[in-house]
Amino acid sequence: MADELTEKILGLMKKQKHIRNVGVAAHIDHGKTTFSDNLLAGAGMISEELAGEQLVLDFHEDEQERGITIDSANVNMVHNVDGEDFLINLIDTPGHVDFGGDVTRAMRAVDGAIVLVDAVEGIMPQTETVFRQALKERVKPVLFINKVDRLIKELKLNPEQMQEKFVAVIDSVNKLIADLAPDEFKGKWQVSVQDGSVAFGSAIHNWALSFPFMQKNNATFKDMVDAYNESDNPKELAKKAPLHKVVLDMVIKHHPDPVESQEYRIPRIWHGDPESEMGKDLLKCNTKGDLAFVVIKIVVDKHAGEIAAGRLFSGTVKQGQDIYLNGAKKTVRVQQVNIYKGAIRIQVDEAVAGNIVGIVGLKDTFAGETISSKEMEPFEAIKHIFEPVVTKAIEAKKPSDLPKLIGVLRQVNKEDPTVNIEINEETGEHLMHGMGELHLEVIENRIKSEKGVEITTSEPLVVYRETVGKKGNEAEGKSPNKHNKFDITVEPLPDNIYEAIKNGDLPEGRLKKKDQAVWDKFIELGIDAKEARQVFEIYNGNMLIDNSRGIVQIGEVIDLIGDGFEQVMVGGPLAREPCDKVLVRIADMKLHEDAIHRGPAQVLPAIRDAIRESMASAEAIIFEPLQTLQIDAPEEYLGELSKLIQNKRGQLLDVETEGGMISVKSKLPVAEMFGFTSDLRSATGGRGSHFLVDQGFEKLPRDLQDKVIKQIRTRKGLKLE
Repeated sequence: MADELTEKILGLMKKQKHIRNVGVAAHIDHGKTTFSDNLLAGAGMISEELAGEQLVLDFHEDEQERGITIDSANVNMVHNVDGEDFLINLIDTPGHVDFGGDVTRAMRAVDGAIVLVDAVEGIMPQTETVFRQALKERVKPVLFINKVDRLIKELKLNPEQMQEKFVAVIDSVNKLIADLAPDEFKGKWQVSVQDGSVAFGSAIHNWALSFPFMQKNNATFKDMVDAYNESDNPKELAKKAPLHKVVLDMVIKHHPDPVESQEYRIPRIWHGDPESEMGKDLLKCNTKGDLAFVVIKIVVDKHAGEIAAGRLFSGTVKQGQDIYLNGAKKTVRVQQVNIYKGAIRIQVDEAVAGNIVGIVGLKDTFAGETISSKEMEPFEAIKHIFEPVVTKAIEAKKPSDLPKLIGVLRQVNKEDPTVNIEINEETGEHLMHGMGELHLEVIENRIKSEKGVEITTSEPLVVYRETVGKKGNEAEGKSPNKHNKFDITVEPLPDNIYEAIKNGDLPEGRLKKKDQAVWDKFIELGIDAKEARQVFEIYNGNMLIDNSRGIVQIGEVIDLIGDGFEQVMVGGPLAREPCDKVLVRIADMKLHEDAIHRGPAQVLPAIRDAIRESMASAEAIIFEPLQTLQIDAPEEYLGELSKLIQNKRGQLLDVETEGGMISVKSKLPVAEMFGFTSDLRSATGGRGSHFLVDQGFEKLPRDLQDKVIKQIRTRKGLKLE
């Protein structure tokens, strides 16, 4: 059976028009993994009795224990429509916001998304986030309304009331698509019951309906309601309207194949020249073209070592082939090419463009890396919607485990790039930055249980940001040998440019080549055409502009200037915290004619000193992370909730009431949120729940600025003045 299936998969991998690359995404607990299980059962990969209980795609022990998906999981399966076989490469993604980075990376590899919405809860904060992640990568959504059994059994709705509920969910989804989709797709990608891009059903009971299926098979809503009224676990529904058939038919009809999708996705995620050979290969998903592969995930296997899973956008990858890592700037050899069946990897000789595959043997690679047959313009960096805001210091319990711990931390950083690992070999301090308490707790447990290193960690700490309040004085940075001088000013980055960087409208990185599209975007944002061409680098929400003129040797030092700028943006002058929203200008420079006198040891300190000096005169201030939360609880707890929010320096933004429940929107500083889940439980008698809606940075109150700076400097062993 498996061999026959593997043969089918191998044959279909070469027929690009018969491939669909799809991600399953939703708010936490809306039923994604149970849903994915059912799709696998339908494709004959697991027994139908186990579907929904086996949680095949949660194959880490901690995922099974916690009942949540932590890592995205890939699987290839075959589905037949009207006598034709199709290959579906499916990625099941996490719903918890702390693991949202996995969703963003999965969206780079797929062309379509099945977004699940709970029929009772409707659109939730994380549903909005996954839509934003998908539409930003130009991934086409379809809608599955799950847990319809709850409408029948818990809310006792009749078919007409259920339809009203569905219409409300579909309208909110279409409003989201209209708000978030690129202009050319706002109308095209609306979901509708009539065309079959919406399906509804119950993943736990393994049935689904869509309008085309109801017409074809003479099935109605009333049949479903009657089946539940007659039995508690209506098994015959799964036979009458099998979930996998309805959903996979919808996927094949409404999601594009790789050739169709790359035509509109490549210009958004790759900023190279579309007229070049590489550009043409990518746009056409050419199997005979030059190789281009983007890594979305790295899994470390005890036997095979590092496996880089990702999407092949162009060319063919073969075992034994030499390929180039554009980030690490080196050539490596492919040891194995794999395809996935959940946790099982199957080795194949080669794979062609349009497929999601795993490659073994790519040492020194990372998620987001572009891999090619020869050096090329890399794909746009994968940008996560939320940034790490919580940090823990981590140490090995036994000094003898220290070298092993450093290796494990590097490995953890590869497996989950949203965890930021800082290893200081000199002080022996290792810092782990994550999305939230749960995120870091999961990583700690995996270091202990899966990697076998006993560790101790500090209390969680908050990651702040440094920025400037006004334009600073021009500062002169001199190189240690006094032969090179750089005049630099610092000012706040305009809001509209900062927003464009955060939304991904402006690419991060060094803008060395003539990129007309980026220049046009700057001009549209109000920057002078001449200055638009002088922007050298965008880095972590900060920008470097070279306003110097007529410097002959600038080409030899500009990359060093960029390195110096990055070093200060990673650790600002106040407390060595990352900088945000800072615009650095090089006004002028004097360079020694002899290249030996203007190397890194001369240029870097001069640049760093000048930027820090100008920032000091530009009212450098600390910004703290704040999270906007939606808190749901019974309405009698409103008083308790507002007291809890006030005690944590929070703001109450909005309160909505519906059927005895309230939904409170509030903004809270992350520094006050440790232990928030248990505080919320005690304030609401265990009946409150909270979800992250948004995250941002705002100015830390003036009376706390000095106190926080002192605390951080003391912790980092910096001088207090």
